[in-house]
Amino acid sequence: MRVFVTGASGHIGSAVVPELLRAGHEVVGLARSEESAAAVKALGAEVRRGDLADPDGLRSAATDADAVVHLAFDHTAMAAGDMAGAAATDRTVVQAFGEALAGTGKALLGIGMGHGDGNEHLAAAYSANPRIPTGRLFGELAEQGVRAVLVGIPPVVHSARDRSGFLPTLIRIARTTGVSGYVGDGANQWSAVHTLDLARLYRLALEQAPAGAELHAAADEGVAVRDIAEVIGRRLGLPVERVPEDRRAEHFGFFGAFMSLDVPVRGGRTRELLGWHPAEPGLVADLEQGHYFGTD
Repeated sequence: MRVFVTGASGHIGSAVVPELLRAGHEVVGLARSEESAAAVKALGAEVRRGDLADPDGLRSAATDADAVVHLAFDHTAMAAGDMAGAAATDRTVVQAFGEALAGTGKALLGIGMGHGDGNEHLAAAYSANPRIPTGRLFGELAEQGVRAVLVGIPPVVHSARDRSGFLPTLIRIARTTGVSGYVGDGANQWSAVHTLDLARLYRLALEQAPAGAELHAAADEGVAVRDIAEVIGRRLGLPVERVPEDRRAEHFGFFGAFMSLDVPVRGGRTRELLGWHPAEPGLVADLEQGHYFGTD
């Protein structure tokens, strides 16, 4: 298939693109800058210049492709605090792809959740995800002749490619404060997946997933935050301590809002549906390899 990929040069996209190429697919990657274009080309994909603010260009790219994998998000707006604007842009992008693919049976893969697969706890835990507003739109597109598929990505996507996710953020905070901290008893859990295992899941979803599928990309279904803090503390030679609730914002800054997140995810249905078998190191094993600390 000829696959158009947004976010092709990003953390996840940089693994998805070569995974698709190795499977024999042609890949066209969206690039908004010369730097991104060079990165996409280096991955072996064709480059299409453009950005998320050009729905006409996105419709044209989708029309020219056999499938679309939408991984990009307006992180600039999000970082500036305009989450609503970033989410609105995301919805506009998906609408543009839907208009181009309606009635074709072509695949459109995205990030997010629609109905939570009947898991109320999971749906509630993901409710803060800015891609959630587009999740229901994917369901609508599945009824309009688009093979629309959502991939619920865990809070932690880890690998040597990870530069700004949950783990690098916790490590930076620990180094800055001199403490590897957690909130409460630290028993709350984060689900996780290795970047390469996630890339394989996207490839399998592209090739096999039915319209309307909602996949859960959890390799580790739940890792206690205190266990993560303990590995970080040991690797950095720092104490591991409970951070009192009244010091959460002071210690963790903006990341404090995520420290009590409790998102155990069951990925059994996804594994059964697609024959997905995560093969890369789990979260704790990956931390132990040392690359997050510059010691691999």
